[in-house]
Amino acid sequence: MAAAQLALDFAPPRPRQVETPAARRTDPKTSHLAADQITASGKRGQQQAQAIAAVRAFPGMTSFELAMRTNLDRYMLARRLPECVTAGSVRKDEPRTCSITGRLATTWFPT
Repeated sequence: MAAAQLALDFAPPRPRQVETPAARRTDPKTSHLAADQITASGKRGQQQAQAIAAVRAFPGMTSFELAMRTNLDRYMLARRLPECVTAGSVRKDEPRTCSITGRLATTWFPT
């Protein structure tokens, strides 16, 4: 079974509404329209569930390492993981050198 499949086979994360905006107040109108669409379509919630499942499957990894292990988009993870912190489903931990980029990066753990 592929790693991406494995990461998504865990029990569904606790459902919590994330009230944080997906676009900044200073972002252009197009960003706000895209944020409204991704939230209304349910895709944002699906991506959050995927991010939580990835962290549960591979705790202690950076977002780039999670992306490589699960075949999820690294930028999607970088957007959704902080939302998952707000929802109380994952937590940030001490940064360490990422095995892929060689740069200091945040590590992620399930709550």
